Amino acid sequence: MYLRRTLTWTLPSTLLAGLLLFTSASDAQILHKKRKKVNKSTSADNTAEPDKILYNRAVDDIKHGRQEVGRLGLQTLINTYPDSEFLAKAKLGIADSYYKESGTANMAQAIQGYKDFIVFFPFLPEAAYAQLQVANAHYQQMAKPDRDRSEAKAAEDEYQTFLSKYPKDPLADKAQQRLRDVQEIIAEGDYRIGYFYYVKGDRRAAAARLTTIAKRYPLYSKSDRVLWMLGDIYEKSEHKEVASIYYGEIVKNYPLSGLAPNAKNKLVAFKVPVPQPDPKAVAWMTAEQNAPRPHESLVKKPLAMVRTGPHSEMVASAKSGAPNLEPEADNTSATDILSGGNRSQLGGASGARNTAVVETVTPGGAAPAATESAPAAEGTPAAGAPEAATPNAAAPTPAQPPEAGNGGSAVAPVGSPTIEPTANAAAGGPGSEQPAKADSAASGDAPAADASKTDSASQSADSQSMDDKKDGKKESSSKKKKGLKKVLPW
Repeated sequence: MYLRRTLTWTLPSTLLAGLLLFTSASDAQILHKKRKKVNKSTSADNTAEPDKILYNRAVDDIKHGRQEVGRLGLQTLINTYPDSEFLAKAKLGIADSYYKESGTANMAQAIQGYKDFIVFFPFLPEAAYAQLQVANAHYQQMAKPDRDRSEAKAAEDEYQTFLSKYPKDPLADKAQQRLRDVQEIIAEGDYRIGYFYYVKGDRRAAAARLTTIAKRYPLYSKSDRVLWMLGDIYEKSEHKEVASIYYGEIVKNYPLSGLAPNAKNKLVAFKVPVPQPDPKAVAWMTAEQNAPRPHESLVKKPLAMVRTGPHSEMVASAKSGAPNLEPEADNTSATDILSGGNRSQLGGASGARNTAVVETVTPGGAAPAATESAPAAEGTPAAGAPEAATPNAAAPTPAQPPEAGNGGSAVAPVGSPTIEPTANAAAGGPGSEQPAKADSAASGDAPAADASKTDSASQSADSQSMDDKKDGKKESSSKKKKGLKKVLPW
């Protein structure tokens, strides 16, 4: 009975195990039959170009954050296949990898890579993208308006270059908006400095900063305030004709500003015609007021104190209008504005004399044509120059002898030193005469003037000889004292 039971249990188990082994072997044979040997030399993957394989792998690595691995693959492609059709894309990919990795050092490498691409491949469609990326790299590194503005200035130059070279590019609208943001930051920095000097009372320094804003950045959000401060500065400096121009600009180009009514009152007080508002300016200001702007939440507002980059300037910047595409070329310095004597003069370089008067220029208008002034005649002042600059001034110069009381020639006192001619007389050139000679020729007493010259020359020679004798006596006495000290040291 026991053997029967074991056989009945073991036989089904053995049969089941055999069936399982048979089915697995048959499946393995079927799978083995389905798999065919493939000749790798004729596969589709092997027929692809090796430079293309390198490029695709490198791009995939850069896409997934493996920047260094991707750059290594692209550099291998450039070194191994210098005639590959993917050479330009590889160079651009290396610059993109540095840009995506961010950081000061990586941004510098990205800028250099994009510029190299523009130099080597200027006619490819990707050259416009490279130029825009150079500007974007500087844009990402901009600081606040009261900090270093070198990156903002560089971004402005690069965006202007992009818009001048590729005005019809699909990315031109984005570049225009970013240029407006950059110019808002630069203008805000100049405005803060100009406002500081304006409140302090330094009109010359304030006018130097504010004039640059009024000329270059008409889309600045505080341009009406800039024009008002300039008008007030020139009004207090007794230049009402210039102040009226700036007040007129507020009424004409910023008619919806809150300062426009006060500007009209100023023009009426100056008895100057009030200009009509420009319809284009009205449409532009209306569009700016209705433009959607991002609002910062209450949670993020306290973080503005620790934010390193600009933010409020981006919100307040203009959203429409053509930005200024001309590079900065204003050579007017702070010392050229509101100079002494209530006159605006151009200062000469390296101390040279320059009497050219600054012409009044309307902000945003065309520059006046350059006119060459004829050289002033001998003994006559230049046009517009004050009378004190003429050689024959009303006040006697140190080199001019005083007039005699009863028609006699004045004689210089004995021992008076000879005085060199002043700089105003020397500035007349070699053909100009001395002030004393000009006065004597004008009075008509030539013989008396000659006699006075000979007397003064002889007296000056006598005084010089007397001074020499005194100096000799002093030297001899000092030598004697030195000799006595050598003999009697006490």
